[in-house]
Amino acid sequence: MTTWGPDVRVRFAPSPTGEFHVGSARSVLYNWAVALRSHGTLVLRIEDTDAARNHPQWIDGIVSAMAWLGIDGSQYEGPYLQSDNLGSHTVAAQRLYQQGQAYYCDCTRPDVITRTGDEHRGYDGFCRDRDLAPGPGRALRFRTPDEGSTVVDDLVRGKTVFDNDTIEDFVLARADGSVLFLLANVVDDMEQRVTHVIRAEEHLPNTPKQQLLWEALGHQPPAWAHLSILVNEGRQKLSKRRDKLALESYRDEGYLAEAMRNYLMLLGWGPRDGGEIMPFADMVAQFRIEDVSPSPAFFDLQKLRAFNGEYIRALPTADYLAACEPWLRPDRVPWPADRFDPGVFAALAPLAQTRVVLLADIVPMVDFAFLPEPVHDEASWTKAMKEPAAEILASVAAAYADAPWRADELRVRLEAVGDSFGLKLGKVQAPVRVAVTGRTVGLPLFESLQVLGREETLRRIETARERVTGLA
Repeated sequence: MTTWGPDVRVRFAPSPTGEFHVGSARSVLYNWAVALRSHGTLVLRIEDTDAARNHPQWIDGIVSAMAWLGIDGSQYEGPYLQSDNLGSHTVAAQRLYQQGQAYYCDCTRPDVITRTGDEHRGYDGFCRDRDLAPGPGRALRFRTPDEGSTVVDDLVRGKTVFDNDTIEDFVLARADGSVLFLLANVVDDMEQRVTHVIRAEEHLPNTPKQQLLWEALGHQPPAWAHLSILVNEGRQKLSKRRDKLALESYRDEGYLAEAMRNYLMLLGWGPRDGGEIMPFADMVAQFRIEDVSPSPAFFDLQKLRAFNGEYIRALPTADYLAACEPWLRPDRVPWPADRFDPGVFAALAPLAQTRVVLLADIVPMVDFAFLPEPVHDEASWTKAMKEPAAEILASVAAAYADAPWRADELRVRLEAVGDSFGLKLGKVQAPVRVAVTGRTVGLPLFESLQVLGREETLRRIETARERVTGLA
């Protein structure tokens, strides 16, 4: 069982990679949930010692992505940089050497292959008893126990036993003295008093090595929890080559942070009452890391879209209008800036709110109201403007000329036109919708006409009629 209390310190330690992956987003949410439920502390540490990945803008991207999820600087301690603790890493490496738990080695990979005849075999321990001193070309290796086993007690996976004779003497520091991730990670966790390490399954093979280091340095290892991989619909591990992984791309398409957060929490875990869409605080109250499944979790994009649609529909109208603002910037819309009317948008947006699944969907929903002319989808035009479309448009124009300009009255007038042609409403409104909006599907027609106004509606109907009859 997890030890709960204010002394719980859960660390999230991503590497700067240029993008914040959805798997990392799930990991930090689980870490945050454990910290919140225990009234403990979430520690953010950036593993930035790889010079090729050490770009300040990438670190800013991690902080920004977390903030979008709701984990801003008030929710965690840090961010700490692993590169700021290089001195402690070196001290720990030398301590292990002085204790006789590490030794210097000048073997190269070709040397090992030559001795073992197996290019896949790990290090063979050749330098264990050579008593080499530090020097050029000599790396520092940890001396793993020859016998027994290391048991990793994982909160998600249970006990996993690793025979010590299968764990090679792994490198702690390179020949240039720089300390590798395994030891640096352990030293940082010790100094930052980390009690829980909740991370991706791919780190599980490192865990017995790190546990041995914790013990060799005289500390009790933290509680371990390794989360399952995320898979796509083909049950393949999510891959940058074929899957959309970056959290930023979902944000930029118009997913709400609340919907993404809710969905990610359910990838491998679920409330005991079977609920799905719920406030984050309610999920935290029920969350136990021991209840997380070790089985691969399906990242179902269609389900995520459905969640997002639900969250959008639940927004108060004012909040929805505010959420749409980034998608209405002049550089993101197809209409001239001087044609945008905030009042018209405010009237149309609630009609779109019940139909969109992404915030970005708002633009094609309302563009007809701000473009000088609707952009006609040719397939929609061909389907809707069959005979007797020209006659229908002419009749509708006549019926609308003196109609009270309200959605209910516009519907009644169009139904009457349909009756005169022996057509149901769905058939008779198709040419009108395409004439006015350019598409066969969209916002409720009569409410859209009411917002657009009599003059512009009739002008578009006449323009379409002339095109159908060849007069345009």
